[in-house]
Amino acid sequence: MDENTPDVVTVADDDILANRILPGIRALREHLGCSLQEALIMFTERYEVLRVERPDEFSQPRDEYWNGFYS
Repeated sequence: MDENTPDVVTVADDDILANRILPGIRALREHLGCSLQEALIMFTERYEVLRVERPDEFSQPRDEYWNGFYS
């Protein structure tokens, strides 16, 4: 990742809110030019921020969000 990348990356927010995990990770990788592992970390960090800032916009509750996703 580039150290000039802004702290807040919103490119995957729509995917995160809609529980589109793999497309969201892909969007982050393409946007940031980072590794898969870094993109997954960024995704989960942004997920937690959005759970606090925009909880009503999620398509699934917290306890169901990660069902079926194995990394």
